[in-house]
Amino acid sequence: MVLNNIIVLSKGKKMTQNENLKEILDIQKKAHLRDGPISAEKRIEWINKLISTLIKHQDQIAEVISEDFNHRSNIGSMLTDVSSSITSLKLAKKNIKKWMKSEKRKVSPAILGLLGAKLRIEYQPLGTVGVISPWNFPVTLTFGPLGSIFAAGNRVMIKPSEFTPRTSDLMKKMFEESFSSEEVAVVTGGPEVGADFSSLPFDHLLFTGATSVARHVMKAASDNLVPVTLELGGKSPVIISESSDIEISSKRVIAGKTMNAGQICLAPDYVFLPKNKLKDFIDCSKNAVSKMFPSIKDNEDYTSIINEKHYARLNNYINEAKNKGYEVIEVNPSEEDFEQQEHYKIPPTFIVNPGEELSVMKEEIFGPILPLKTYENFDETIDYINNKDRPLGLYYFGDDENELNNVLQNTTSGGVTVNDVIFHVAQDNAPFGGVGPSGMGSYHGIEGFRNFSHAKTIFTQTKLDNLIDVFRPPYGKKAEKAIKSQIQP
Repeated sequence: MVLNNIIVLSKGKKMTQNENLKEILDIQKKAHLRDGPISAEKRIEWINKLISTLIKHQDQIAEVISEDFNHRSNIGSMLTDVSSSITSLKLAKKNIKKWMKSEKRKVSPAILGLLGAKLRIEYQPLGTVGVISPWNFPVTLTFGPLGSIFAAGNRVMIKPSEFTPRTSDLMKKMFEESFSSEEVAVVTGGPEVGADFSSLPFDHLLFTGATSVARHVMKAASDNLVPVTLELGGKSPVIISESSDIEISSKRVIAGKTMNAGQICLAPDYVFLPKNKLKDFIDCSKNAVSKMFPSIKDNEDYTSIINEKHYARLNNYINEAKNKGYEVIEVNPSEEDFEQQEHYKIPPTFIVNPGEELSVMKEEIFGPILPLKTYENFDETIDYINNKDRPLGLYYFGDDENELNNVLQNTTSGGVTVNDVIFHVAQDNAPFGGVGPSGMGSYHGIEGFRNFSHAKTIFTQTKLDNLIDVFRPPYGKKAEKAIKSQIQP
């Protein structure tokens, strides 16, 4: 049973971690069956609670995220984790009643509809949705999807990242203050807990994180035939056209690359640009960095790399490029010494025309390193992108409509932002998701609501029984006539 948000185990017996998780899920599933479909008013109440707890704990959220990162901008966290979450939740709340309405569809064959048959779609809650959220935006990638999940009338179990333990503990406290365990349950822990969590028989499972981990999550979910939504990443390309304003383009690219120190699944992973624009792009980027971050090492607005492991990984990318003779440009406006620092900060770093053998060109970077690749023929960019895994995001800068149409029609990506980077994820009224190795399924907007709902077909037959006799044996000329009417151009 549930008592004051505490799950009381039957007769106080000791349980394994996996048994405990199963019991939590069982409690939620029984509550789902007991309470029946969740009303629009209740769904709105749930979302209002999410908004209220975010507002109440906003300062704490910024503090603990910064502690987990060893430093992250408080204003940055307010923008990306608090404000963005509230925006998406408000949109879901505003549209719940509209999204919940049943949809009338045309009956087939049409004659049945004319004689009283009816067809509609009802959107039904799935039950309990599991959410495995990542460390890079730990709050918004936990709370944001809940707009879609709650709008659809589901309960939820959440496994936040062990890389941001203070933030995970705070979120657990926030949910326990506002929800019963029958509605929301948060479980914390490391990879072992994550593995047990992914193997639970949820009604749906949402995972946000690395493609390599997603393979294990999907495999575990498949044992129970649990449908999954995977929000992953990949190497999101930028194409700079000859027609682009290089000053504006470079400023926007570098702003996206330095946001959260590049630790974003949608961060630009490499840039294609005309040979003759390379120097201008580098010079304008340096200027943009100098204006945003006159210094970096102790700058409140510049985020640290999450931990020593990832810091070492990124430095290995840089050192490998240097050791193999590629041009590496560190953008360091105050010429600070990053060998001596209390944080894990890495300044924006360009690698010019890197070879495909480099690790930085094979793996998702997830840091402030930006490879620059020059091209002579625009079609080179299309061919290159199409020979790689389909990315989560793709970015085109320019005013050439023919080029843009070429990119849009002949490449496949999760989403596209034109003349900026990343911003398509902020469009809460449009689906956000990947394709191929960058993900499957989506949330945001009505697509998110439907992703976490069961679309139930309900057909009501006409009462005129003689009419449908034609579809029953013994078949005769009427059946033949009906078939012939369908089998034609």
